[in-house]
Amino acid sequence: METTRNELPKNVKHFFHELSEYLDTKLLYFGSVQRSDYVPGKSDIDVDVFAENEYSLMIKMQHFLHVQKKDFQKVAWILKGEPIYGYKLKYKNKKEGIIAEFSIYNEKFKPLVLAEHNNKHDLPIYTSILLYFLKMFYYQLNLLDKKTYGYYKRVVLNGTLGEEIDAKFLVLNPK
Repeated sequence: METTRNELPKNVKHFFHELSEYLDTKLLYFGSVQRSDYVPGKSDIDVDVFAENEYSLMIKMQHFLHVQKKDFQKVAWILKGEPIYGYKLKYKNKKEGIIAEFSIYNEKFKPLVLAEHNNKHDLPIYTSILLYFLKMFYYQLNLLDKKTYGYYKRVVLNGTLGEEIDAKFLVLNPK
C-alpha cells in the first residue's frame, strides 16, 4: 500500500513523496486509488498515516500542507467490535490538482485499519461495475448530489461485500 495501483501524475507523486519525507513516515494508500474505480482528477486519494504521537504528526502536517488545526476532524470508528479513534483531513490543492483525504491514527490501530482497507482492494467484478456506473452518474453526468453519491457508494461497497451498509463511523467534531 506504499504505492498506488493506479498511476498518478508526476507532480502528485512528488507531492506525496515530499510529504512522506517531511513527516518521516510511510504514507499508505487505500480506497479507489488501489482499485479499478479510481477517476483521475475527480476521485480523492485516500491515505492512512500512522504515528506513535498523532498530535505531533498533525502539527507537522499543518506546516507542510498550510492548513489549520481546525481542519482536522476527530473521528471514532467501531471496527470488528473495537473502538478506533483518529483524525481525518480533507485536502485540496487545485493549482497542483491534488485531492486527498488523510486518515491519521495511532500505531496501535494499524493492524485493524490496514486489514479493513486491504479487504476492499480486490472487489468482485459486479461491485466494480456498479461503482463504475455510480461514479459516471456522479462525476460525469452530475445526476447525483454528494450525499446521495456517498450513500450509494457505501451501499455498493459494503452491501456487495456482506458488510453493514451504515458502518459505525462518527465525526466527533463536525465543522
